[in-house]
This record gives sequence, C-alpha cells and structure tokens, in this order.
Amino acid sequence: MRKLFFSESTCKETKLHSAPHSWLPLERGKLSKFSGHAGGSSIDSLMKMPEPAVLPHFKPADYVDILAQIHEELESCPPDGKSCLYLLQFQVFRGLGEAKLSRRSLQSAWEKASTIHEKLIFGAWLKYEKKGEEPISDLLSSCGKCSQEFRLLDFVSQVSTESHDMSYDDEEDESDEFRGSAVVHFRIRDDLIACDRRKLAALSTPLYAMLNGGFKESYLEVIDMSQNGISQIGMRAVSKFSLSGRLPYLSADAILEMLDFANKFCCKGLKDACERKLASFVCTRQDAIEFMECALELGCSILAASCLQVLLNELPECLNDERVVRIFSSANKHQRLTMVGNASFSLYCLLSEVSMSTNQTSDVTVSFLEKLVESASDSRQKQLALHQLACSKLQSKDYAEAERLFNAAFSSGHLYSVVGLARLASLRGNKHFALKLLDSVMSSRWPLGWMYQERALYLDGDSKLENLNKATELDPTLTYPYMFRAATLMKKQSVEAALMEINRILGFKLVLECLELRFCCYLALEDYRAALCDVQAILTLDPDYRMIGGRVAARQLRVLVLENVEQWTTADCWMQLYDRWSSVDDIGSLSVIYQMLESDAAKGVLYFRQSLLLLRLNCPEAAMRSLQLARQHAASDHERLVYEGWILYDTGHCEEGLQKAEASIAIQRSFEAFFLKAYALADSSLEPSTSATVVSLLEDALRCPSDRLRKGQALNNLGSVYVDCGKLELAAECYINALKIGHTRAHQGLARVHFLRNNRTGAYEEMTKLIEKARNNASAYEKRSEYCDRELTKADLQMVTKLDPLRVYPYRYRAAVLMDNHKEKEAIAELTKAISFKADLNLLHLRAAFHEHIGDISSALRDCRAALSVDPNHQEMLELHHRVNSQEP
Repeated sequence: MRKLFFSESTCKETKLHSAPHSWLPLERGKLSKFSGHAGGSSIDSLMKMPEPAVLPHFKPADYVDILAQIHEELESCPPDGKSCLYLLQFQVFRGLGEAKLSRRSLQSAWEKASTIHEKLIFGAWLKYEKKGEEPISDLLSSCGKCSQEFRLLDFVSQVSTESHDMSYDDEEDESDEFRGSAVVHFRIRDDLIACDRRKLAALSTPLYAMLNGGFKESYLEVIDMSQNGISQIGMRAVSKFSLSGRLPYLSADAILEMLDFANKFCCKGLKDACERKLASFVCTRQDAIEFMECALELGCSILAASCLQVLLNELPECLNDERVVRIFSSANKHQRLTMVGNASFSLYCLLSEVSMSTNQTSDVTVSFLEKLVESASDSRQKQLALHQLACSKLQSKDYAEAERLFNAAFSSGHLYSVVGLARLASLRGNKHFALKLLDSVMSSRWPLGWMYQERALYLDGDSKLENLNKATELDPTLTYPYMFRAATLMKKQSVEAALMEINRILGFKLVLECLELRFCCYLALEDYRAALCDVQAILTLDPDYRMIGGRVAARQLRVLVLENVEQWTTADCWMQLYDRWSSVDDIGSLSVIYQMLESDAAKGVLYFRQSLLLLRLNCPEAAMRSLQLARQHAASDHERLVYEGWILYDTGHCEEGLQKAEASIAIQRSFEAFFLKAYALADSSLEPSTSATVVSLLEDALRCPSDRLRKGQALNNLGSVYVDCGKLELAAECYINALKIGHTRAHQGLARVHFLRNNRTGAYEEMTKLIEKARNNASAYEKRSEYCDRELTKADLQMVTKLDPLRVYPYRYRAAVLMDNHKEKEAIAELTKAISFKADLNLLHLRAAFHEHIGDISSALRDCRAALSVDPNHQEMLELHHRVNSQEP
C-alpha cells in the first residue's frame, strides 16, 4: 500500500506511560416509488440471502501448525521438494485470504523450481496471478530494465545442441563421407540412401543388432526401408546425423519422420536431437496442440515441455479450446510423466484454479480436479484435491459424490470439510445430524469462528443469533453474521440499527455485498444521496456488479436513484470531494470521483485520485486498474510519465519510478512529478543526506500549481521529514498550514510534535480533534493511546479493536500488560485470539517470546517457524528462532 514514506515505527515512541514493565516497551514500536419496491421485495430477498459458500480452499484447523511444519520441512528437504512445499504454503495463505503472502509463496515456488516443468508451471501461474499487469513489462523496458515476468522461458536454446554453425551443406559429396568404410544402402521406393554401417549401428542397440548381429540384414548390402514410415529426405538426414551427430535444416515434417524412426529403433541421441529441434518450431497454440499429441505418443519430454509452455502462456483463454482441454483431461499417468515429469499435481492445481475461477461446476473443472486427485501424493495434497472436487460436486448438486469426497477429505484430516458434510445433511432435512457433526468437531479442539457460523445455519431464533455473535467474536472478518443480523433488523423495521450493524464491518473491510445491503438500508430510510454514494462505490470496484440476488445491474439501480437526488455541478463535486477527503470518508470520496468522471473533467487526475483512495481501502488490484486508466487518459506526456512512475513504484520498481519522475520534470516542472520523486527517493535511499533532498523536492512541489488536497499531503509529508530531522518548529508550521487547507490527518503529525516537546496533554487533545473529524478513526484512537495514562490507553485500544479488529497493536499491548502482571496464560490467549483469524508476524513473534519465557520451547519454536513463513527475512525473528532452536532438546 502506498503510504507516507516514513515507517509507522518512526511515529511510535519507545517510552511508555510511566510503566517500567519488561514486555510492554517491546510493543509500543509497532426514492418514493423505488423505495417502496426496495422496502418490499429487496428486503425479502436479503432475508433469503444465500448461505455462506463452502470455500474450495485448503483450510487447516490450525494454520500455524501447518505453516510451522512446512517451514521445518523446507529446512531439511532436498532441492527437488521445495517447490511442492511452497505450493502448499501458497494454498494455506490463499485459504486465509492473504493475497500478498500467497503470491510471495508462489514466487518462491518458481524460484526454487528444480525442473523445467516446475519453472513453466509456476511461471505461468505467476503470470496468471498478475494478469492486467503486462504493461509493467513495457514500462520497465522503457527504463532500460529487462523484465522476465511476462516472457516465455527460453529453455529450448538452453538445452539445444544444434545451431547454425552446426549445419552443413546437403549437397556435400557422399562418396567422401564413406571412403574406407563399410557401406549399407537403404531402399526407399526408387531411391538408395547410402549409410556408414558402423556409424549407423552405433546409434542404438537394435540397429547394431540388425546391422552386425545374426539377422539377415547384417549380410545385405541393400535393405528395404519403404514400409518404415520414413522418406528419402528423412533417411538421408539420419545417415548424416550418424556421421556428424548434427541435424540439417529440415522441415518439421521431416524431423518428425526422423523422430519416429529414432523411437522405433531406440536411438536415444537422435531422438533427443529431434525433440530439441522440433521444440524450436513450437510458436503458436496450433503448433503446441499438434506437437503435443506427437510428444505424448512418443514419450518426448523436451518437446512436450515446449508445447506445455505455449499452452500455459495463453491461460485462461486456451481453456476455451476443446483440443487443449482434451490434452490435459485425457492424459494418463505415463503421458503426464512425459508432459510434466513429477510436477503433475502442480499442473492440475494451476489448471483447476483457472477453471474454477470461470465456472466451478463445468465439465472442464471437474476433469481437472479429478486429475488433481489422481496426482495427489501425500495426505495434505489429498485433502486439498478431495475437498475442491467435493465443492464442485456440491455446487452441481451431485450430492452422493460430494458426500463421498467430503468424507474422504475429512478422514484425511481436512477438518473444514465437515462444513460440506453438514450442508449435505441439512439438504436431506437432517439438521440435527448437521449439528451433531459440528458439535463433535468443536468438542475435540479449540473452536473457530467458521464453526459457530456454520452451526448457526441449522438453528433458529435466539440460538441462531447467539452462534452468529460467537462467530463474530472469534473471527470478526466473517461477513455473513453481520449481514444476517442487519437483514434481520431490517425485517423488524429497525433500519437505523441495521445500518449500524453493517457499518461495523464496512469500517474495516470493504465487501461489495455489505455495501449493497447498506444501499438497501438507505433506500428504506429514503436517504437517496447516501444510497447513491454506495452504489457508485460498488461500481467503482466492479462496473458489472449485479444486485438484488443478481437480478438487477447496479448501473440500472444507480439510474433510478439519480432521479431522486439533486444534480451536482462540477464545482459542487469538487467541494464535496474536499469535504469528504478532509473528513477521511474514503468511500464517500470514491463516489464523488465516480460521478465526476462522467463529466468532461480531466480524467487522468481523477483516476489517479481514485487509485489513492483504493489503496487506502486495501484494494490494490482496483487501484492498479485506476492508475492504468489515469495513464491512458493523461492530458500530456509529462502527466503520463508521472502515472507510469506510480505504476512502477507501486509494483516494487522504485528506481524506475524515480526515473519516470525525473523524465517528467525534464519536460515540465509539476507538483505531481516533484512529489513522486520525493516519495520514491525517500523510499530508495537510507542516506542521511537524502532528507535534505526530499525537503527540497517537496518545497519545489509546493511552488507548483495544485489543489489543496494534494498540497495538504505534501505539507504533511514535509512536516514528517522535519520531525525526523529534529526541526520541530518547521514541522509544526507545515502541519498547521496543512490543517488550514483541510488536511485533517495533519493533526496526527502535530500531536507528535507536541509529544516530542514533552506536551502529552497537547498531543492527546490534537488526536482528539482528529477523532472528532475523521469518519474512519480507528488509527486515530490507536495513536491517541500513546499520549494518555494506562486506563485511558486501555479504553482507546478497546475502541480500536471494536472499530477495526484487524489492527494488531491493541492485542499486543493488552498481552504485554497481562504478561507484566504475571498472567502468562491470559497473555498468550489474547494473542491467540487474534492469530486465529490473522496471520501476523508481530503477533506470532510476541507469542513465541512469551512461550520461550515460560519455558514452552516446542510452542515457541512452532510460532517462530510460522512467523518466518510470513516473513522469512525478519532479522529479530531469525535471531529468536536461532535461540529457541538451540534450546530444543
């Protein structure tokens, strides 16, 4: 996420509220006719909302344990086993909804690939995951940097033995070649092809036996080869190869003849050379399909790999080609070995993932999942494969087969598959058995949020709500409980209460279905302006979204709502944007920008602002789309270069982003170009002298024309640089000026200045102002907690957890306080509560330290290994892991 270029830790102080505890200091671092329609059918539709999906993911009951196992195995396994382990790690993070971590695991699987097949599969998977980012490769090229991310792997040239200088003239006099040698002639129709008997026999044992053994051919000077499927050109090329070990320039058809000859007579060297040559002919999907059939028939692994690369490079489009699907879905075990070696499970993991994203129940998906089950070689792979196939069968209403598969997955150890078994029991009308299944699972271990959510589906009334409340308590990221409670309140005509309930989750997690539900709440209240805001936010995130059970396009509903609101002028929109941006109302700001994009306003600037908001809302893919639209709609070359710089910066190419900023400034000095350069420079250099350069760049930016939204951000960043340099007077001046033009977040910077001047009361009051102004203020409560006494700190951090339970600092603080009060069990439980729904390095790190402190070395080591799965390069974690590992008996 794009953020201020100073780490959050620089804003956290190390001294704590006069508490000389041993653990706590470690944790401070871190519509009339329409509304009638909405109030009736749409609310009824919401009350019939679908049950939460049975997710087709690998969801171990204790993900920490699995991550620790994977890390331990990675430490000791041979190189050829690492990619499979990283694939499993990818599946764990995917099941946790950790997109960044899962992609990193996929990258590791690619980097640690020990075979060409694994390289191809994981390279194609990364490309598929990064679909839409292809323009980045062109941008890197424009900076003089070669990007391999979206290129075909040029493995053919790496393994190929022939090149232009190995070729020869076909017209060479054959009489010279065989002078002094025993010659045998092969008749092919009317031609005689002369061969060196000894050299040809050396190509393989069968040929040696034929030409020099007890067979009649060993005595013949002319052998008829007309019925062996090889032409005169092909046989002559075989003869040449036997003499030189090199292939001539020939057509693909002629090479195929030679390959068939080599396969019949077991000529390994010739077969290898033909494979490599044919591999260089594979350029298109048609080539790949035709040559793959030959490769699988003749067992040509190099040729198959070349074909596989071309097909995988065209995912997902190539899966619309029946011929491609047939190749993958009909391959038997021997053919799979030829096509992908020992990477069959990885291949079908990828193909299943791609196919399920289009249609979870299609015949194509099922065929790939069946191959995935066949390819699974250990218990964890079987759990994933069986569960995914079971989910597909459940969706397609093949209930008997789904039950068999869920049972098999559950018996293999995949506890989450009990959800599928419970659904099937309920579908048969046996809710009692569904509850019994869940109760048996919950009684055997520490219960999780999804278990209570699932249990609630088979209950009614207060019991249902009690279980949903418990689900939220254990896992506040589950959306169904909030939606059900809100829909229930709407049905009781308690619309305001329903609105409060759905706002609980929207305060920390942007979910389209929840925005849709809030849209209906606003319609029921006839607050059409607020309803318009939400539907426009929905369309920003998904222009094709359909509402009311998928029956109505969101665009249509927007048109209906627009009829009931006063139209804003461009000036009105800018004023609304200033107000919402200043009040830290990101969803409201998104909506205003959506409306402004319909006018003739400068679209590049608006799409850029949209990307900033989407990053704040933790929607990186949508933000990247907006940045690319900003680039497309840039009004000038220097503006386009700025957006290209941000695209590069946001994808981890900081130096190249800096180059784009400099190129833009060379054309025209502008606020955004100087701001980008300051941002990128601060992030790419740790030199103390960099601060002075960053200050100069931000001052240059402020001298250029811009609106107060962006100038407020620049002043805020400049204030942060001054604070880091110890220039508190200049910092305060920047923050005050930023506040004067409505940059509300500057209260936080000014509070820090007060604190550094030993004015904690002033810091607390400053943060209180931010809390009062900001619509999304969980982070403000967290920051204010640094500037007050212990009891007020506890209250503020409790409010943070209520507003945004995904913020981990409050859990760490409370756990540290408990530990300092010698309540070790309660301290560990506080951390465990958060770890159960959020894979966070800091939480795992602290719990590992707690376990070490109480002498539970095995648990400490387990947490260390899981934490290093989250961040393998975290220095403090590595040191703790080394220390704990040395203590293990």
